[in-house]
Amino acid sequence: MPPALPDIRALLTSYLHRHPGEREALDQLLTALDTDLDPTSHSALPGHFTCGAVVIDRHRRVLHIRHKASGGVLLTPGGHVEASDLTLLAAALREIKEEAGIPASALVLTAKFQGEPIDINVHDIAAAKGEQAHKHYDVRFVFHLADDAPEVTLQTEEVTEALWLPFDEIPSPTLRDKLTTSALDGVIVPVNASAIIHDGAGRYLLHLRDANKPDIWEPGCWSLLGGGREPQDRTLLDTVVRELSEEAGLTVADLEPYAVEHVLGTNGTRVPIQLFTGRWNGDPAQLPLTEGVMLAWVQPEKFPHMTMLPSTRALLERHAAEHPASAAPPAGTTTAAAPAGTVLNVVGVHLYLEHDGQVLLGLRHPDSAYAGGSWHVLAGHCEAEAASTCLVREADEEVQLVIDPADVELVHTVHMRERPTDPPRVQLFFRARRWEGEPKLREPDKCVSWRWWNAKDLPEPIVPYTRAAIEGIQASRTYTELGWTR
Repeated sequence: MPPALPDIRALLTSYLHRHPGEREALDQLLTALDTDLDPTSHSALPGHFTCGAVVIDRHRRVLHIRHKASGGVLLTPGGHVEASDLTLLAAALREIKEEAGIPASALVLTAKFQGEPIDINVHDIAAAKGEQAHKHYDVRFVFHLADDAPEVTLQTEEVTEALWLPFDEIPSPTLRDKLTTSALDGVIVPVNASAIIHDGAGRYLLHLRDANKPDIWEPGCWSLLGGGREPQDRTLLDTVVRELSEEAGLTVADLEPYAVEHVLGTNGTRVPIQLFTGRWNGDPAQLPLTEGVMLAWVQPEKFPHMTMLPSTRALLERHAAEHPASAAPPAGTTTAAAPAGTVLNVVGVHLYLEHDGQVLLGLRHPDSAYAGGSWHVLAGHCEAEAASTCLVREADEEVQLVIDPADVELVHTVHMRERPTDPPRVQLFFRARRWEGEPKLREPDKCVSWRWWNAKDLPEPIVPYTRAAIEGIQASRTYTELGWTR
């Protein structure tokens, strides 16, 4: 699918806002955008797009190559838009990879221009090889070259030589003028900021991003809160403070710089992110989340079982190793002794998932510390979090189902004690009215399979209180007691 015309028009509008004196030169192209003609097609007349990559190294030099077809003229890497290029930027990235062997992952968009062109050069192409004379509108995107980028590897069928030229020696007058008056120097600086938020007791606040928005970064993954710098942000600290407030209504005092990490953006280029770290110990369920699915406290041992970019997991594990959990309660919290005679109850959270009269059950691993070899609903222990938050987190971690907390309802409670010496337990069973995804085996060390079973013909062996709860739900009862002597 070629680049969408509305996206091209938006790109040109932004470019002409910076360079209003070039409107006349681009008028013919703007007129073409109002017709049914595709200006990215090789055959579009009287002119069409080409795309180029302006790659700057740390010595303030720009990569140029000598094409065989150009008759020896030095040009920045580039060429025609292909049908597989979803954007003009993608066309430029493909060309630099094909012609010079530099992958998108070794290129960083500049802080000033990001995904917008630095120059649009209009030049005439003479009639040749059966083609009419026409114009090329060469859209040039600018990149910094990463320090660990591979050596230039030329496509020898089309290219004969590669040179790195200082700004003042660039053959293209329009590109030379724009680069020499720019502040670009090849130094890579972050334009994004994220926060590693922990409670000082070993837990990390993570954000589950939307799974059904493919155009966003990390769809369906657990990630850090953060985002890109806006014009009003004086510093990247301003950026991360603003993003925390906008995304989650969250204020974290005393955020400190931690590290600069590099990830891959949605277009495949490298994105440097300034990371900050800070401590907070509130309830994520009380935050007004405006983006994504949920926020949750997560302990490091859960990271391997979560949908998370390897770079995010490595970063969090490194931070956890450098900041061991404190035995003391997090700053700002207080502890109070329970009243005399009080016995604390363990709270378990369970997912009752029913579809066409069948319920989802998992067969626990034979070596499981609890109920090995028995069938059980999806379950987990409630930590310092709302029960519905625990349920949503466990559903994602164990079977990769996305559930909105607003779509769950409490349908049964089992108050139980399996043995007289065991702590009493309150087992909460929640029904999910809606969910996204199909159950997947995410924790094979705990559960060996997931299956749908007829709610009126449950398998054996099954955890006794699970059977009692399911039978209670089927009978519209809301409460069961087990293991208590009267």
